[in-house]
Amino acid sequence: MSRRLVKPTWLIAGLLTGLLFAILAVPLGATTAPDSRAGRGFGPAYDAVHETILSGTIQEVVTRHELGSPAGMHLLVAGPQGTIDTHVGPFLSKAIKESLRTGTPVRIVGAMLSLHGKEYFLARQLTVDGHTVIIRSPRGIIVPCHGARAAKSRRTAKVETNGGTR
Repeated sequence: MSRRLVKPTWLIAGLLTGLLFAILAVPLGATTAPDSRAGRGFGPAYDAVHETILSGTIQEVVTRHELGSPAGMHLLVAGPQGTIDTHVGPFLSKAIKESLRTGTPVRIVGAMLSLHGKEYFLARQLTVDGHTVIIRSPRGIIVPCHGARAAKSRRTAKVETNGGTR
């Protein structure tokens, strides 16, 4: 009876050894991704290394999505470099959207992106009428809360940290 147990043990040990060699052999052919892939995610890549400030005047507010362009609102901003298509995303509050009119001066922190042969300025921070709105995180991820919902969640968090309402 002991002979029967020895054979399955050697068989299992052999299978586990083969599996170990197979696992170790797989990474040998793997390659690492190039370091130049800044800001990869679901949206366009944001390159924080090349972040700049754009100051200018709104020439046009574009709310209609064009095929091949980043989804969300765009501002055509006239500045010293000419007119630049600036992506401000889909999550601006109603109050901020209403303040974005032709002729309004803006200050935008962001980075350029070339997508499908066209240049876009991806806004990370937008200042209009003295209000600064964060559109993207420093890594380029779009921040979804800009308005009443964000203000409400901040008030709720403050109430909870103060021990609730009294």
